[in-house]
Amino acid sequence: MRKDINTMVCPVELAGSLDNPLRRLFQNPRKILHPYIRPGMTVLDLGCGPGFFSIEIARLLAGKGKLIAADLQQGMLDRVRKKIRGTELDRIIETHRCEADRIGVTEKVDFALAFYVVHEIPDHDALFRELETILKPEGRLLVIEPKFHVTGKAFDAMEARLAGAGFAVIDRPGLAMSRALLAGARE
Repeated sequence: MRKDINTMVCPVELAGSLDNPLRRLFQNPRKILHPYIRPGMTVLDLGCGPGFFSIEIARLLAGKGKLIAADLQQGMLDRVRKKIRGTELDRIIETHRCEADRIGVTEKVDFALAFYVVHEIPDHDALFRELETILKPEGRLLVIEPKFHVTGKAFDAMEARLAGAGFAVIDRPGLAMSRALLAGARE
C-alpha cells in the first residue's frame, strides 16, 4: 500500500466543488443512474464524497432498498449524514468508512457505482477482486472515470485488471468528459 493515498483523494475541503448544482448540467445523477437502479436493490456508492450521487440513488430506490455510501474520509461521510438527517432518506442510506487498503463492506450488493474514484485507488487488482466478492452473482458495476485524469491507455489497463478479477464488460455508456463501462460477472 502506498503511503501517499490521502494525497491522491479529493480533500473534504473541496467537497463543495463535488456538490455544485452546476455539475448536474453535465453529470445528472438521475439521468446517469436511472437505467440501473430499481426499488428494493442494495447499492454501493464507492467514493461517495459529499453524496452527489448517493442522494439520487436513494431517491431511485423509492423507499425500498438500501444504499451504502462508502468513502475513505469521515468528513465526506459526515456531509452525507448532515444532508439526510431527519429526512426519509436517513433510513435508506447507511454510511460506511473504507479502510486505506480495502472497502470493507461485507453485505452483498446488486449494483456498485465507482464514479471518478478508481484512479484514486492505488491497487486496482485488489479493488476489483474485493468488488467481485461484494457484488451479487447478477450484480453490476458501473465505473466512470474522468478523461482529464485518465487516459484511454490507462482506462484500457484498468479494464484489463477488471477482466482479471472476473468481470466482463456489458456496456460502454457515453458520458460527457468521461470514460465509462458497465461490468458484470463473467459467465
